[in-house]
Amino acid sequence: MLSIHQLSVDIAGVQVLRQISASLSAGTTVAVVGRNGAGKTTLLRSIMGLLPVTSGDINLEGQQLLGSPAHHRARMGIGYAPEDRIIFPTLSVEENLALPCEVLGLSAKEVKERQEAVLPVVPQLKDMLQRSGAALSGGQGKMVALGRALMVGQRLVLLDEPLQGLAPVLAQQYVEAIGRLRQWQPALCVVITESNAGLLSDIPDQTWLLERGALTQASKTYFSI
Repeated sequence: MLSIHQLSVDIAGVQVLRQISASLSAGTTVAVVGRNGAGKTTLLRSIMGLLPVTSGDINLEGQQLLGSPAHHRARMGIGYAPEDRIIFPTLSVEENLALPCEVLGLSAKEVKERQEAVLPVVPQLKDMLQRSGAALSGGQGKMVALGRALMVGQRLVLLDEPLQGLAPVLAQQYVEAIGRLRQWQPALCVVITESNAGLLSDIPDQTWLLERGALTQASKTYFSI
């Protein structure tokens, strides 16, 4: 499904990712664990096309991603929930969910069908649909960002530090939503970055440890460095 080969990324002359190689098969959930500054966010942004890559390759089911802008990758079925969630305050929650689909040119019928499929996965969104984005708490914003990523992420979903700053109750609800993804779309690939792997319970099938921009160790995985 997702193949990364010898990926290196430099930012402002500093090497952040160092020749990372990894493979992720369909239906797999991976946790990328590392300290702050290890390169977790850079890895997800590189996959999503939000950062230029210095060298290496990224392929999704044999399709080369490098050179494709982020909106093309969204069109290919990649959803992304950034760490800072980025909710549009002047739009309702329902409009925030629909926006990426509308940008991709999906019909109103398709957008509604996707929303109806996503709500059982993140049921907390149902009561917030008409609420303004400006009225959301930080935790609620994270839930909306998850739902928005699922609206376009039909093949691969990237979740950046989703549990950071969440109250314990909301963190548990978020983890439960991730667990429901398998029933929603069994072939969906999910990559989650997290500083504390213990917060994800037994959700991940694989764990990648990222240290100083390199994958140094793993459990239940099959990738090479």
